[in-house]
Amino acid sequence: MVKIYKTDLEGKLSVISNIEPGCWIDMVMPTDEELTKLSEQLQVSKEFLQRGLDKEEQPRVDVESDSKMFVVDVPYVHTRKQYASVKTIPLCIILVRDEYFVTLSLKENEVLDEFKEGKVKDFYTYKKSRFMIQLLYKIATSYLKYLNVINQNMELAEDAMVKATKNKELVKLMGLEKSLVYITTSLKSNGIVLEKILKGNTIDLYVDDQELLEDAIIENNQGIETSNLYSEILSSMTDTFATIISNNLNVVMKFLAGITIVLSIPTMVASFMGMNVPLGPFTDNPMSFVLLVLIAFMLSLVVAYILKKKDML
Repeated sequence: MVKIYKTDLEGKLSVISNIEPGCWIDMVMPTDEELTKLSEQLQVSKEFLQRGLDKEEQPRVDVESDSKMFVVDVPYVHTRKQYASVKTIPLCIILVRDEYFVTLSLKENEVLDEFKEGKVKDFYTYKKSRFMIQLLYKIATSYLKYLNVINQNMELAEDAMVKATKNKELVKLMGLEKSLVYITTSLKSNGIVLEKILKGNTIDLYVDDQELLEDAIIENNQGIETSNLYSEILSSMTDTFATIISNNLNVVMKFLAGITIVLSIPTMVASFMGMNVPLGPFTDNPMSFVLLVLIAFMLSLVVAYILKKKDML
């Protein structure tokens, strides 16, 4: 899918049908025909464009002729078997001869949607350097948003930890831990790209652009520190969680063992009284059954009291 956007002098974004200087070309999982057509229109090699569609592509800066490519990772929510986790996917930003701004990705992402919906202040498609830095800043802040969601899920898991006896909650913690690994790795890789841009060797930076880029670096570093902190907390929680689940199961088994002992008393009494042996005065006593039940009941109460004192019930 290919869409072309352009802002007017007042910053109003609109969709246009043809490629014009100063426009923004957004490509989401484009077809081979779309890549070929764009390559011909922009006079950029098709292989250069295809690099941005590799899901294993690492964040980096690449220059070919008069085109510059910036690859960064953006977060997204991945759902598998009813379990949601945060993963990252490459977003490729290409500046073609300082005339066209191209974004390439394998799926829609929330960061670009903010620009499309006009939620970003002072956004102009023809201010390509500023547009890219605004985009990098939004990507850095989006990681913090996902980290806040992970923190909330960690608190919910902590509340459910006390009564947990199944592995379901433990699997959720493992999913959160996996998400933090993806986030930390991507933030560190994105930080390298941000530092390269800050040096000024790749694009021209104006004063306002440089300040915004520095803010993006600060947000990115904050994300790294936060994700590292959450990883340490989550690792400790996972170990504690496993211990609590084991202890809860031990408590259940101890309770069941105590109940088994208490219920075995009436069975033992009935077994002894049911033997084919003379029972003296109890043999023909019409109250023998009632006495038998009372004896079994009293013995069960005594055993239950003893087990309760020993914290086994």
